[in-house]
Amino acid sequence: MAGSSLTEGDFTESPEPYRLFAEWLEDATASELNDPNALALATVDPDGLPNVRMVLLKGFDEHGFVFYTNYESNKGREILSSMKAAMCFHWKSLRRQVRVRGTIEKVSDEEADTYYASRARGSRIGAWASRQSRPLEGRFALEKAVAEYTAKFAIGSIPRPPYWSGFRLVPSSIEFWHDRQFRLHDRVVFEPDGDEWKKTRLYP
Repeated sequence: MAGSSLTEGDFTESPEPYRLFAEWLEDATASELNDPNALALATVDPDGLPNVRMVLLKGFDEHGFVFYTNYESNKGREILSSMKAAMCFHWKSLRRQVRVRGTIEKVSDEEADTYYASRARGSRIGAWASRQSRPLEGRFALEKAVAEYTAKFAIGSIPRPPYWSGFRLVPSSIEFWHDRQFRLHDRVVFEPDGDEWKKTRLYP
């Protein structure tokens, strides 16, 4: 496939998932028009009803997959209630998908501070101005809040709001899917097995 560093079927021979994910994300960065790091994030509310929305992956390593949010938002509150979540990456241009399920950890304050400081100034203001997921009486109210915080933080650095931070999804499974002809797709799931990974091929 054009732009791909892997030939069809090669990924099923990979012994561990993180290097494979890095290769697939690199391929997606070269092929996707927008936001190759976008993912669908699924959580569950207190009644067991699922919610899903798109967020952006902001980092990953052998410890898990990191994203940031307002802890007082719907997703923040649902995650803090269950400390579990699931992700799905879909790269249509590559005909690939990655699903991740697992438990959630909070990132450290130092990690959150570093990422927050790297954001555009307007995005940092927005984190203060937006009461995420709560009713908004009108667009003017949001614009007014932005203006107020812009004035408040006109000089100097903008501190990270105490309710804004990151989560790390620690995988209990990572499944890779690659489209093949006649719906005979390749599927491989990795699951932690001590210090190693157990790899299982799945029927499409």
